[in-house]
Amino acid sequence: MKEIVLITGAGGMIARKLSKKLEKEYTVRFLTRKKKHDNDFEWDIKNATMDESALDNISHIIHLAGANISEKRWTKERKRELISSRVDSAGLLLKTLKKKKIKLKSFISASGINYYGTVTTERIYSENDPPGNDFLSEVVVLWERAADDFKEQNLAERVVKVRTAVVLSREDGALKKMVPTIQYGIGSALGSGKQYMPWIHIEDICSIYEASLKDTTIDGAYNAVSPQHTTNENLTKKIAEVLDKPLFMPHVPAFVLKLIFGELADALLEGSRASSQEIQETGFQFKFPDLKMALENLLKER
Repeated sequence: MKEIVLITGAGGMIARKLSKKLEKEYTVRFLTRKKKHDNDFEWDIKNATMDESALDNISHIIHLAGANISEKRWTKERKRELISSRVDSAGLLLKTLKKKKIKLKSFISASGINYYGTVTTERIYSENDPPGNDFLSEVVVLWERAADDFKEQNLAERVVKVRTAVVLSREDGALKKMVPTIQYGIGSALGSGKQYMPWIHIEDICSIYEASLKDTTIDGAYNAVSPQHTTNENLTKKIAEVLDKPLFMPHVPAFVLKLIFGELADALLEGSRASSQEIQETGFQFKFPDLKMALENLLKER
């Protein structure tokens, strides 16, 4: 009999792709705000309610729920939403598992590479480095703390925290936003362009979740980031190269981004490198470790 995996954040690009990878070997269920399919179960994070039958006989939870960091300006209300969508949702799962007296084999939670802070330095961060001291690192610290509660309260044998870099996908996310401007000849780097941009191919991030599910030695926090580092400027140039488009626009000035996005602009204008050594030492192998190869896979006509 197949083990049951419950995935939150059903509408996200990772959830959609990951479920296709898992459905041959696992029974996959989703927690979602509105039921659309037979394997969907509804929950309401704001009102702390959920269809508790979603948890019947489950072995694993992959917690991907979380409001999009870069979708809106960070008003006080939006900041609360960014935290609540990650932390309160985990708390609702924990409370319901406890009520139903269920212990998971694994609780695997999305996390962010911004754990280390929104800064540009020459340091290459590893999982042992301390968190930063800005808003995004605060979000990630609270997010991971909520995940750790599952192990501390004996509701999961393992807790894995996947510190995710910018996910490159043709369907959604940063790449989808960057490509049209480059195709129309108005693409350009942001600010200095020298800020590092940790990245990972959608296929590789899904494979890391799959490995986290199957490999019981994977436990704790892992940087889900390609081993090849790049800057914002280099990423912009590589996309143009793959699309065979010229780049002639000047960089978008930092002050323009700050006027448009407010505090959120810092997440676009700053960034450091992070090491993927820890996940590779588990035996995980990246399918797309090279940026140009990743972009050709995502952007070339098939």
